[in-house]
Amino acid sequence: MKFFDAHAHIQLPQFDTDRAEVLARMQADEVGAIVVGTDFETSKVAVELAEQHDFLWASVGLHPNHPSTDSTSSPQASSGQVTLEEFEVLAKHPKVVAIGECGLDYYRQEPTEVIKKIQHERFKKHITLALATSKPLIVHCRPTRGTQNAHEEMFELLTANSGVRVVMHFFTSTKEIAEKYLALGCYLSFPGPVTFGDMYDEAIRATPLDRMLSETDSPFAAPVPCRGTRNEPIYVVEVVKKIATVKSLPVDEVATHICNNACTVFGLW
Repeated sequence: MKFFDAHAHIQLPQFDTDRAEVLARMQADEVGAIVVGTDFETSKVAVELAEQHDFLWASVGLHPNHPSTDSTSSPQASSGQVTLEEFEVLAKHPKVVAIGECGLDYYRQEPTEVIKKIQHERFKKHITLALATSKPLIVHCRPTRGTQNAHEEMFELLTANSGVRVVMHFFTSTKEIAEKYLALGCYLSFPGPVTFGDMYDEAIRATPLDRMLSETDSPFAAPVPCRGTRNEPIYVVEVVKKIATVKSLPVDEVATHICNNACTVFGLW
């Protein structure tokens, strides 16, 4: 494995017409990936995909904006509602190496006190599951535009639960925010938008090689020179190239560190 995509959604419908070809390109380019669930169904399919390919692993969880209930009542398939308890069986599967994506998102929903309470409680349940299964959390944290509100609350939640390993998914924030997460022991996963310009270069410079990951979040947020097209895991090489440029290091060296980091945090082998 030469490159690693720590966060991909290749189980989504955007890949239904050519998923086999996407996977073949990954295998040819020696790209491994975590297939990440955002609800019960996408988590279940992520596990099924990972079972079929030795270069794929899965993460199971409920996105903070997903409308599913978190009660202990039974799932209501007709309304799309699923309890977090339903994830416990999936989480025990040997190809499941993380819990998430989960966290806080105040960008898509106005962070009223009700919304914040729901998201906080949901996230705490993911933490409990991660600790129970000894698996890391893949954390989604997106603040209200122009603020750091979700990050500040995330720092508090993670500080109160210091025993859990954490990967900060789609890290596109400041050097100062990066340093706070690093101080908590988190790994930072850099996505395609870091290639759009130099706005995230300082955060990349502040992140030690042994605490960084690369990701695509495919099919979303394709990097330069593929920006504006459907993203896919082989494009993670562009993220690695950007990191290498910012750190003035050979691409192969950065890629090797990232693969080793993935093995360490996710316990791949």
